[in-house]
Amino acid sequence: MSSEQPTVIIRRERESAVIHHHPWVFSGAVAGVRGDPPPGGIVRVQSSRSEFLAWGYWNGRSQIQVRLLSWDENEIIDADFWRRRLERAIAARAEDNLIYQHGTPQAYRLVNAESDYVPGLVVDRYGDWLVIQALTLGIEVRKRELVALLAELLNPAGIYDRSDADVRQREGLPPATGLLWGREPPDLIEIDEHGRRFLVDVRRGHKTGFYLDQRPNRFLLGNLLRNDPDSPKKTILNLFAYTGGFTVYALEALAGRVITVDSSGEVLALAKRNVALNGFPVNDADFVEADVFQQLRLYRDSAQQFDLIILDPPKFAAVQSMIDRAARGYKDINLLAFKLLKPGGLLMTFSCSGGVSLDLFKKIVFGALTDSGREAQILQTLGAGSDHPVALTFPEGEYLKGLLLRVL
Repeated sequence: MSSEQPTVIIRRERESAVIHHHPWVFSGAVAGVRGDPPPGGIVRVQSSRSEFLAWGYWNGRSQIQVRLLSWDENEIIDADFWRRRLERAIAARAEDNLIYQHGTPQAYRLVNAESDYVPGLVVDRYGDWLVIQALTLGIEVRKRELVALLAELLNPAGIYDRSDADVRQREGLPPATGLLWGREPPDLIEIDEHGRRFLVDVRRGHKTGFYLDQRPNRFLLGNLLRNDPDSPKKTILNLFAYTGGFTVYALEALAGRVITVDSSGEVLALAKRNVALNGFPVNDADFVEADVFQQLRLYRDSAQQFDLIILDPPKFAAVQSMIDRAARGYKDINLLAFKLLKPGGLLMTFSCSGGVSLDLFKKIVFGALTDSGREAQILQTLGAGSDHPVALTFPEGEYLKGLLLRVL
C-alpha cells in the first residue's frame, strides 16, 4: 500500500500503545486525518513525525476509530491477507492439544477477534456449522468476503450470522442475523463436549448459542466432584445456569442434587432437555425460574446451605462507565454465596465483564468475603479455554476471569 492511502496521525504522547502493538486507536489518540477514508476502509497510521506505525481499518463514528491489522509497512491488506489470518487461526486450533486431549470436540472457537489478529471477527464451530459475529464496521463491510474464505477453507454445512451483540451499536451498526452461506442450521444442533451432549440454539441462544469459553471450567467441576468420595451427598447450586452446562457435568460426576437457577424459563426448558439427553432424570423442582439476586436472598432467609455454588453471571459492565454498578452487583451475589456455603464448601465465581480486570474482581470478591465474616482460600484462578487465546499485547481480551475458592 502506498503513502497515498488515507492517513491517520497519532498524537505523540499516544504513540506508545501503537508501537507496542495494542490493536485499538481511540479517538483521543488521533491528532488528525489526511484524505477521506471510507467507513471501514484501510488507513495508514503514522506518527506525528510522519513515521509509519501500522495499517488498520477506519470508523470515524466509533470511539475506537482505528483497529490495527499489521505493523509491517510492506504488508498489503487484501484478500490474501485475510486468508492468511484465517488459515493461521484455524491451524492453531487443529494443532492445539489442549482442545483435543479429551477427544475430538464438536464445538469450539475458531477465530477470536483481536487475539487472533482479526479484530472484530468471531467464528465459532458447532458440529458442521459455523456461526460468525461481525462486531465492527471494518469486518461488516468485508463480511461476504470473509464468509467466502471460511466456506472455501472449511467447507461447512452452513455459515450463520449472529452479529447481534450490543457492541455493534457503538460501531453505528444495526443487528444482523441469518444464513450467510450453505444450509440453514437445524433448530437445535447437538454437540459433544468431553462426552457430554448438549443441544445448542445458534439462532436465538446467548452469544453464538453456547458458552464455549467455559468448557475447561465445566470439565474442572466434573473432576472436582468425581474425585470427592462424598460427591453423592453434596448439594450443588448452579446460578445463571443458562442451558445447564455446569449442571450436566455435576450430575455426570454423581453429585447428590443440583439446583439450576435462571431467570429464563425458555433456557431452563432446554437445560432440562440437556439433562435428559445425558441420561439423567429430570426433577422439575430442581429447575428454578427466578431472579438470581432474589432467589439467593430467599435461600439466605430460609437458612439453606450448599456444598458448592457456581456463579456465572452475564456481563454486568458493557462499558467503562458501568464498572461501579457492576462491582456492586458482583459484590452482592458473592456476599450472598459466601453466606450460603457450608464450612469447607467451594465457590466457583466468574466475571465476563471485559472492563473488570482479574485484580479488580479479586478485590470485589475480597470485599464480599470481609462483609460475610467468613474466610476463604483461592484454590485456582480460572479463565477461558485455549481456543480463546489472549494476545499478550491485548489484555482486554482476557474478559472471562474466575476464582475457585474454598470457604472456611
